[in-house]
Amino acid sequence: LDLVGLRASRVRVDGDRSAAFRQNDRKLRVSLGTALAAGDGFTITVAYAGAPRPRRSRWGTIGWEELEDGALVASQPTGAPTWFPCNDVPSDKARIRLAFTTDSAYTVVGGGFTGRSSRGGKTTWIFEHAPTPTYLLAVHVGRYAVEKVALGSVAGEIYYPWPLADRVHADFADLASMMEVFEDAFGPYPLPDYTVVVTPDDLEIPLEAQGLATFGANHIDGSGAIERLIAHELAHQWFGNSVGPALWRDIWLNEGFACYAEWIWSERSGGPSAHEEALTHHARLRALAQDIVLTDPGPDLMFDDRVYKRGALTLHALRLTAGDAVFFEVIRAWTSRYRAATATTADFVALAEELSGLALGPFFDQWLQATLLPALPPTPVSITGAVPRNARRR
Repeated sequence: LDLVGLRASRVRVDGDRSAAFRQNDRKLRVSLGTALAAGDGFTITVAYAGAPRPRRSRWGTIGWEELEDGALVASQPTGAPTWFPCNDVPSDKARIRLAFTTDSAYTVVGGGFTGRSSRGGKTTWIFEHAPTPTYLLAVHVGRYAVEKVALGSVAGEIYYPWPLADRVHADFADLASMMEVFEDAFGPYPLPDYTVVVTPDDLEIPLEAQGLATFGANHIDGSGAIERLIAHELAHQWFGNSVGPALWRDIWLNEGFACYAEWIWSERSGGPSAHEEALTHHARLRALAQDIVLTDPGPDLMFDDRVYKRGALTLHALRLTAGDAVFFEVIRAWTSRYRAATATTADFVALAEELSGLALGPFFDQWLQATLLPALPPTPVSITGAVPRNARRR
């Protein structure tokens, strides 16, 4: 198991037997007392303790972090072991129950809230998740106001510091419309609820978690400047959180899709069309170094903005090649067939070929395997000339 900065004191296997274990600075290794055959079930219970803190990584410090008055944890991509022992790989999804006990003056937010109970000035908060990889688990502890928001059939809540109320209301005014547009484009929202947290502290970037998105106080200005990022984090609930990558090398399946969702929202809400966005970002990428293989950018470049934008361009190129009807059929089939599961680039290529009836191997080789940025395909009139349904002028 992965465990960083915390010490295990006892490990039990199947409840009543102490198990031998050893621990270094990154791993907790448990030796089972008897041999197990493939498919045998067993339970490991780990008692561990310590003061959790962020870990240093090539992506900066990540994991459990104390704030001025509270705490948060951003687990992506390897921060989860800073607060619990786990198998920290994206392909290992599990049902998860989290319980947090705090002073009752504080609110705990974690996504998948199922209940709370208070006693002696302490409150215990319970959260339960359908199959989820460890990197998508998050928790926030702080003094938050909370508002319920109507998101169609989806239960929604926004947590924020009281002084930011007006800015929060202005910036998230379109959240319900975004949900409507994305359910039309991608299929039904795949999780039980959606929670937004605006922290009192400044954060470097917004971040998605399972059924939850986090924004820093610095992102919320009341002018709508983060509209595309609100759309991006919401889209991750379909792309990354429900349909997850089996391997980190396929992170474009998360970020490219969420970036393209920004363009779809723009297109359907009266802003620049997805094609106009594609032309703009294609020109920008042409002027940058072309040294990334989209399906294997490597750990140092996995969060490079070129992965996000080239991933979105790949989807737009597929839309231009297959046409709107087939393209959105592929996207909705992707979110349905692999709902709550993991998938690979090869799975997406196979699905696109299956539903389009086209031999797309050379197309995807150019966009996903080569470093040189391909030209966009010719543009059908239906892409540039039609106002998509659900369009709403600002």
